[in-house]
Amino acid sequence: MMMEWKWLWFIRMAVLLLVLEGCRWCTTDACLEHERIALLHLKPFFNYGNPLKSWVDLKGSDCCKWERVKCNSITRRKLKSLYLSENAIGGNLENEGFGKLSSTLSNLEILYLSYNHLNDSILLSLSELSSLRYLDLSHNRFEGSSHPRGFQWLSRLTKLETLNLTGNSLKNSILFDMRNLSSLKTLRLSSNQLEGRLLHIQELNNLTDLNYLDLSGNRIESISNKDGGRKLELTHLKELNLNSNLFNNSVFASLNKLLNLKTLTISNQLKGPIDAKGWCDLRNLEVLDVSGNALEGMLPHCFSNLTALRVLDISINHFQIPLSFAPFANLSNIKALLSNENKMVTEPSFYTSIPKFQLEVISLSKCITSQQLSRKLPTFLYYQYDLRYVDLSHNNFSGTVPTWLLENNTKLEDLILKGNSFTGPLSFSSALISNVSSIDISENKIQGQIPTSICSTFPHLSRLFLSKNAFEGNIPLCLSGMKDLSILDLSNNQLYGKVPEELITKGSLTILRLSNNNFSGNVVPAILKANGLQNLYLDGNKFSGEVTNVDVSTFEFPNSLSDIDLSNNQLHGKLPRWIGNASFLLRLALSNNGFEGSIPMEFCNLNWLEFLDLSQNNLSGSIPSCFNPPNIKHVHLHGNRLRGPLSLAFYNSSSLVTLDLREKNLTGSMPKWIDTLSSLSVLLLKDNHFHGKVPIQLCKLYSLSIIDLSQNMFSGPIPSCLGNLSLPMKEKESLATGFYLPFTEMDESTSIAMRKLERDINPYYPDSYLEESLDLSYNNLSGEIPNQLVELNSLEVFSVAHNNLSGSIPEPKAQFGTFIESSYEGNPFLCGTILHKSCSKPDAPSTRSNSLDDEGEDSLLDTYDFCVSFLVSYIVVVLTIFVVLYINPYWRSVWFSFIGKCITTCRYSTMANFLTYHIFRQCD
Repeated sequence: MMMEWKWLWFIRMAVLLLVLEGCRWCTTDACLEHERIALLHLKPFFNYGNPLKSWVDLKGSDCCKWERVKCNSITRRKLKSLYLSENAIGGNLENEGFGKLSSTLSNLEILYLSYNHLNDSILLSLSELSSLRYLDLSHNRFEGSSHPRGFQWLSRLTKLETLNLTGNSLKNSILFDMRNLSSLKTLRLSSNQLEGRLLHIQELNNLTDLNYLDLSGNRIESISNKDGGRKLELTHLKELNLNSNLFNNSVFASLNKLLNLKTLTISNQLKGPIDAKGWCDLRNLEVLDVSGNALEGMLPHCFSNLTALRVLDISINHFQIPLSFAPFANLSNIKALLSNENKMVTEPSFYTSIPKFQLEVISLSKCITSQQLSRKLPTFLYYQYDLRYVDLSHNNFSGTVPTWLLENNTKLEDLILKGNSFTGPLSFSSALISNVSSIDISENKIQGQIPTSICSTFPHLSRLFLSKNAFEGNIPLCLSGMKDLSILDLSNNQLYGKVPEELITKGSLTILRLSNNNFSGNVVPAILKANGLQNLYLDGNKFSGEVTNVDVSTFEFPNSLSDIDLSNNQLHGKLPRWIGNASFLLRLALSNNGFEGSIPMEFCNLNWLEFLDLSQNNLSGSIPSCFNPPNIKHVHLHGNRLRGPLSLAFYNSSSLVTLDLREKNLTGSMPKWIDTLSSLSVLLLKDNHFHGKVPIQLCKLYSLSIIDLSQNMFSGPIPSCLGNLSLPMKEKESLATGFYLPFTEMDESTSIAMRKLERDINPYYPDSYLEESLDLSYNNLSGEIPNQLVELNSLEVFSVAHNNLSGSIPEPKAQFGTFIESSYEGNPFLCGTILHKSCSKPDAPSTRSNSLDDEGEDSLLDTYDFCVSFLVSYIVVVLTIFVVLYINPYWRSVWFSFIGKCITTCRYSTMANFLTYHIFRQCD
């Protein structure tokens, strides 16, 4: 009885304690105090500019509400997740900071520490976070060797499931340190310094729960030992990423034990025919990506055994793919097939079987290279009715546009037929096809008018590309009423008439490209109402009239417009001052029109401007000194009548990449502040009136790739420091980009494929600067060509022709040895093999060879007599003038007056310099 009473008392006390504890939880809604204090101990190690403001040292402050902190969703007290990425955390964290944090945050499960300055000293502290399930240490400074035990400490984390070590400097030994993380399911070791043969790869076999392994971005050659005996045998491994390593085809044979592998990605340097051994053993594969290799030949016969495949990407290889697609016929589960940039071939016999698959994604871009091959569409497409994305671009397929693809596949969203040879008029079924959002039939041979049925057939169309065909007639008015249409490209056709104002002002369009047609009329009023439109390309048409100034008080310039191209039209008059109100404008192109007058000062208000092209007009006056937008990258002003010095225009424009001021009347010297243009890549000052020396400040512009100072009046020596420039080639920048957006309703495997299928809209804006160059021709430069210039190994064009240079041409070296005689012509005193002119000087008379012929001897004597006579005459004339001026005050006054006028008005002529140099050269 007594025993039962004691047990009853014990139970009551336990219940009471639980109730009291429960009440304590109910009455307190804040993080634990010791956890708050532990977080504050860590804050001093943050080194980034804006420390976490909510982390305050105030008693009672709820750290569960601090930024980057999450607590248990039930108790709302115990700290569960901590996001400390990108804080530049560094310092001695072993005994401070995390040393104190680890002893108090025993409930922490998720910890993000990526993109900091951490090293191995933190590992011991981390090993004490016993509840940790997710740990991200990517992009730090771990090396795996600076600590006696290093990553072995982490074996204490028995609950750890995900470990991310991407982007460190870890070596092969890290695999040995991972062997005891028995609960690990995801391991990321990409972009480290793993290399050669991974002799410790078998250590990972202890990780029996491992599902995902990422070894990409290293220099691994093999994941087995030399005899292939030790391999990965991870029975639970579902996904393996081996991208960007140094494997060869034998890698597949070392994977044959991974029987449950579902996703394999190996975009590498694989070459030659496929080694079927190992490749076809992975029968549970659902996603296989071998794109971006150099594999060739036919797919192996056993490939049809991979019946679990849902996504297959073999793009950018040299495979031979039969037009019937027979190797894929039995892959009944495949949903996405990507085979871009392979080679379609005809089969020995005609294949008629109906494929077992129903694809959602098919991408076959650039697969037909032979002009002799029948250019009909693959027949298997006739049996597909579940397609969502179709890309058959750049294959020279002929016939009429296969609109039956749209009719057969009612779920189709994206149809890309760009770059083929489809002909005839374009016609669509009257049936409603509501899912289609993107159609691209550009770069074909389609004629006739744009069918008005396109608006009713595809009511939700958002992207329409019909450029580079032979369409004619007017723009269908119904396009203005399509509420979802956001991108419309009708460029490079034969369309004419006026552009419907509603098309520009409709609101849903973001990109409108009507370039290179025959449109006419005045579009300016519509542009000023283009709310919602971002990119407007009307170049290469017949738009005319004055772009008159508008009373800015009566309208607000559409703040959405960031890109306007009205170049190559018939516009005239003065440049509109209202453009200064377009404060959000990024790119403005008005070249090849008839604009005149000066550049308005209001252009200085375009603070967001990146691209300006006013070339080939009749603009005059000077460049406004206030014009130096902080973000400007490309300026093209050539082919106008601008004059005067540069003054402070473009001063300190550190973002400027291209400065094109050719064919003007610009004067003065090149400003010494030119080195403030630190990003300058293309400098074009050809055909101006610049004079003075070529400034050595040019040598500080390390991004320069093209320098054209020709047809000016630069004088003095060529700066030798120009040889220090690397003149790197810059990639062309486009005026606008866009892409096909993936459709929204798809399974996960199809989504993986879709992420690889973004496409750019190629802007029609030719770039005329295709070569790196240094052109100093047609100036008054003197002295020798610096030997340092031969170090310009990437130079494509070089010219110092038609100057006053002398001496020997530097010994040709590498790229510099490819320049021909025309690069040096017009310099009488240059010599060298390439000019067929010896640089050797004759010996002095006392050592002169007796074999010298009489003619050469007479020539030297004649030259010597000429020089002596000239010097005597010169001295006599000077003395005579001096005597006359000394005796006669009147003539002395006239002489000095004449000299004064010459100083202010006269310039030395090139011919005078040449004659003087020639005379004294002869006397040397």
